[in-house]
Amino acid sequence: MRTVPSIFLLVVLSSGLPAAVAQSGSGSQQFPANYHPASPIVYTSTLGSTYVPMDSWVYPALDRLHSLGYLDTAYLGLRPWTRMSIAHMLQETADKIDNNPNDEEAREIYLALVDEFENEQEGPFGQRTAHTEFESVYTIMRGITGTPLNDSFHLGQTIVNDYGRPYQAGFNNYTGFSGRGEAGRFSLYFRGEYQHAPSAAGYTLPMAIYLSENIDNIPFATNPVQDTIPLGPIDSVNYFRIIEASLSYHLLGHEISFGKNDQWLSPALGGAMSVSINSEAPYTFEINRVEPLRIPGLSRLTGPFRYEFFIGSLKGHTSPNSPWVHMEKVSFKPTKDLEFGFERTVIWGGKGHGCYNATTDTIDPCDEPITLHTFLKSFFSVQNVSFAEKYSRDDPGARFGSFDFDYRLPFLHKWVTLYTDSVVHDDVNPISAPRRSGVRPGIYLSRFPGFEHLDLRVEGVSTDPVSDEGANGNFLYYETVQRQGPTNKGYLFADAIGRDAKGGQSWLTYHLSPNEYAQFSYRYIKVDQKFIPSGTTQNDYQFAVTKRFMKDFEVRGWVQAERWVAPFYKPGVQHDTTIQAQITWFPKKSY
Repeated sequence: MRTVPSIFLLVVLSSGLPAAVAQSGSGSQQFPANYHPASPIVYTSTLGSTYVPMDSWVYPALDRLHSLGYLDTAYLGLRPWTRMSIAHMLQETADKIDNNPNDEEAREIYLALVDEFENEQEGPFGQRTAHTEFESVYTIMRGITGTPLNDSFHLGQTIVNDYGRPYQAGFNNYTGFSGRGEAGRFSLYFRGEYQHAPSAAGYTLPMAIYLSENIDNIPFATNPVQDTIPLGPIDSVNYFRIIEASLSYHLLGHEISFGKNDQWLSPALGGAMSVSINSEAPYTFEINRVEPLRIPGLSRLTGPFRYEFFIGSLKGHTSPNSPWVHMEKVSFKPTKDLEFGFERTVIWGGKGHGCYNATTDTIDPCDEPITLHTFLKSFFSVQNVSFAEKYSRDDPGARFGSFDFDYRLPFLHKWVTLYTDSVVHDDVNPISAPRRSGVRPGIYLSRFPGFEHLDLRVEGVSTDPVSDEGANGNFLYYETVQRQGPTNKGYLFADAIGRDAKGGQSWLTYHLSPNEYAQFSYRYIKVDQKFIPSGTTQNDYQFAVTKRFMKDFEVRGWVQAERWVAPFYKPGVQHDTTIQAQITWFPKKSY
């Protein structure tokens, strides 16, 4: 996988070059008086800015605005975005909005977003008053009847892309708050919540032993407690959890941060093949080029681009214990309608790694330390290694590469967007090994003739590659040494579809306003019977509504009916129903 590390080093070394400065148009009388679309956008702002959480109403609105033919500087494969970078995207698209006065929906979305980010404006000398903001207070009430699936690494999940929140049959509750502060180049964000989930029966001991030893190849006797296997009985959960917390410093168009940040590295809606919000975020050190960068000469071919890097420790692993993960991604925009990106995730190190003893032909106990040497070994390793090196203190780790793109079609760029996310294990990237890759293709129809507020999105997904169907779940999202794969605290931080599975999703959405909608969605997943005995099948039907009251209160509600079959777990057809209501208050109080 030489491509991603080499490009990443190139762009880091060259990031000090002058960035592009763009001009917006004159605007119109319908814009807020305190918003100036004619002001220059300096991409290398000197001001720090916090990230917008991935479950915010802002992302569906921005995604829709992009699919309607606007927001040309958005990078859908590198989210979340900072508040300042979103403000710059809106400034950049002011001309298009102003020149299309008949596109009322796009203008309505645009103005709602401008109102949300009206305070993200720099002073005449790149200054801004230091401030803190009490951002939100919320409570999520979730009731589940029947037995839900809660095992992303094996049988499947009933509730996905939910920050790894615990859930079981009965009443679940998550009550939290968020706040942020910005001063010069520094920014601080915090979001935490109290979480409650009932107790549950969990898996039986024979089932847990089978999954551990026959599926994951982990000796159960030495690993009786594994976060990836919900062995019963499961105690009720009552604790306070930090969802996001980061301290950042802005330097030359980068946010350099430490803490817990959301990650969604895909243009898809149903899942991200590399990194998503399906699990709790690990604590990481992160460097994120949050503004597009142009390099003379190179950008004539690739267009402006962005990149990101993070490194941190994973929790919940026992085979080996406490490995680390690093991720690099570069995304390019050669045209305003096309974006593509290359990503690489590596999991390496840990206690109980194991080393090969050639004299006795055995795997003896040893640890792989997390050092600069082992990091560089994993960073630059681009090909398969020998058995002896794999079981040594220099193991480069489990290496996964991804490729994604999104493309607004010619002549239909305000109507249709095609996109794909893909992942491969131990190859340069999915382009070089398509038959060994998992894939999530999709299509987004942003308009229907006569129904301008209605859109349709459809995605297929597979982690059962054509040429590795005999791996029986032990290829994608699994590795010979790092046997608990891309998980954190038991949940996959990659695509929630899991291992050796195929399926699809669809969403039909009617937009009541920029931040209100009614939506019907369907999800289907089938896990191969060569992986899980007799296989598993899930069918989820969900209806969701989001409504705003008095501008500062948001109510989200959804009902999901699930039908699943997993004979290995429970005989016959199983049904569960989830009802959820979330109330959020946005006080907008600054100090």
